[in-house]
Amino acid sequence: MELMEAIYKRRSVRFFTEEKVDKDVIDTLLNAAVQAPSAMNNQPWAFGVIQDKELMKKISDDSKAYLLAGIGSKPFLEGYRQLFSNPDYNIFYNAPVLLTVFARPEGPNPAVDCALAAQNIMLAAHALGLGTCWIGFAQMSFNLPELKELLGIPKEYSAVAPIILGHPAKASPEIVKKDPEILFRK
Repeated sequence: MELMEAIYKRRSVRFFTEEKVDKDVIDTLLNAAVQAPSAMNNQPWAFGVIQDKELMKKISDDSKAYLLAGIGSKPFLEGYRQLFSNPDYNIFYNAPVLLTVFARPEGPNPAVDCALAAQNIMLAAHALGLGTCWIGFAQMSFNLPELKELLGIPKEYSAVAPIILGHPAKASPEIVKKDPEILFRK
């Protein structure tokens, strides 16, 4: 797949088959991630890979509880109250893989560097026929001390991009993108 085609055709995927993703494919995606540029070449990323469905369900349930408890201080979540209250809703959409990009506290802006690595993962996955979706709802949970302790994540690392990954069960609809807002051309 050509790069421009991957950029224009990649979409968030929320419906997956039960087919497992091979470890070698995951390693290929991680190797694509570390090809991203980073400020001062700090390469401040680290990765976590979860393929255990029970663990993903526990993290999903814990994340929903955390998000529900925080709606009072984060009013932008109010529209999701019913979804978070639904015991059948899995924030990871029952994907077979959760790959999370973490930032070490190095360099001028490690979160931006890690977002670039995440984009490489999503584009490479699309080029390999896989689907991905960045799950922002999980980012806050992965930064909680209890989840860091459970997974062995160093305290000073911060979750940037929890990305679900798998074989798409159906094509995602095309999304009309806005034209670029150009502030100046000199």
